[in-house]
Amino acid sequence: MPDALREFWTTLLAVPHLRLYLSLAWAVYLLWLGGWIVLQKREPVATLSWLVSLAALPYVGFLIYYLLGPQRIHRQRLRRVRARAKFPALPEGWHPGPDALELARLGQATTGLPPTTATAARLLIDGGAKYAALLHDVAAAQEHIHLEYYIFDPDRTGAALRDALVERARAGVKVRLLLDAVGSGQTPARFFRDLVAAGGELAWFHPARFGQVWKRPWLNLRSHRKIVVIDGRIAYTGGINITDAEDERLRADAYRDLHLRVEGNVVGSLQLVFIEDWAYATGQAPLALPSPQPHRGQVPVQVIVSGPDSSWEAIHRLHVAAIHAAQRRVWLATPYFVPGEAARMALTSAALGGLDVRLLVPRRSDSRLVTLAARSYFDELLAAGVKVYEYGPRMLHTKALLCDDDRAIIGSANFDHRSFRLNFEVSLMFGGAPLCAELAALMERECAASVPVQIGRARPLFATRLPEALARLVSPLL
Repeated sequence: MPDALREFWTTLLAVPHLRLYLSLAWAVYLLWLGGWIVLQKREPVATLSWLVSLAALPYVGFLIYYLLGPQRIHRQRLRRVRARAKFPALPEGWHPGPDALELARLGQATTGLPPTTATAARLLIDGGAKYAALLHDVAAAQEHIHLEYYIFDPDRTGAALRDALVERARAGVKVRLLLDAVGSGQTPARFFRDLVAAGGELAWFHPARFGQVWKRPWLNLRSHRKIVVIDGRIAYTGGINITDAEDERLRADAYRDLHLRVEGNVVGSLQLVFIEDWAYATGQAPLALPSPQPHRGQVPVQVIVSGPDSSWEAIHRLHVAAIHAAQRRVWLATPYFVPGEAARMALTSAALGGLDVRLLVPRRSDSRLVTLAARSYFDELLAAGVKVYEYGPRMLHTKALLCDDDRAIIGSANFDHRSFRLNFEVSLMFGGAPLCAELAALMERECAASVPVQIGRARPLFATRLPEALARLVSPLL
């Protein structure tokens, strides 16, 4: 074999004008791939990052971009427009102020989902509270249980929920479970064999398309949503997956996280999001959507969805708009902080304008690269007056934004490029004081338990500054 390779190499070097041919091939490669990337009309920084990275990796760069580069999903967008036409424009009797009305209109224009209300909204802090409430509600289900998760692990937590679903399916309840093919890829289909045998349905979001080389793979376009809808009356969403890694009762190092349990008309909007995702993933006709309930809740809420099926980046826009509309405070908790220019400007402008701006991040996330990239922004934030806190020793996985006393956004989306542009995400934007006051108290406690980042902290060149700068350089690609 070495002799064959040596002979091949000798023959190749003997080709006349080899360097010229290789240079021309490289130039054609750059023009073709560069044109492809530029025509995507992404952020200039992200576009330039891709161009520089791929120019440094001739031919291999094409494979990287083909596998991981941004894509648009068009088929799902058409289904969403048709399905969302059934909803009324505004909740009956709702009279928001100018700022709230502007945010509501922005949310509806970018997602097609109008503002609605909840009769009850409950914060569930950590996995133990979420799993206990969820298993209780699943056990009482009578008609259907719809679940969509990024991670569903085959561990004690996953087995407990699976067994509860099997019991309900055997009792005649319609169970539909949609899992992301990458996030839950380590969970074998046989783990759900009893559920399927009992009449439950299992589907995978963006599975691998092996053998279909003419289609770009979906490896980088994931459903990061966590949605449960029970009987059309109760819904769950937030940041907590189905895994022992988020149950503090089982692991001392479990993620610190936040979830929501809601009732009322808002459940219909979350049901619609699931129905659209289920139809898209399975290729089936969309399920029938029940008509909105006539009762009106006291908690104003709006479902915000985003993903590569829309160019509006709704969750990103609503975060930035809510920060700009704030008058007194902006408190942000996120496990992954890799902001774009608009989000970074919004935070620093709020702090420079005298608002109480706080950023709560984990001391160490589960990605060393993202941790370094996040820290590369700290000096600019601190100089503007933003208070930065690093939470530990547990990994902070909470995704929440609190503006003033009456605006909160809680959901599955991180404050980074991936959540804002690549992942399918879902968040709830709340108005009104009670839930915001509860979130404020929680974030106050989290900040008190965290280490504040100081402007004059030691930052050696090779240990901190250089790694952070390099991580920031590739942050548009994270």
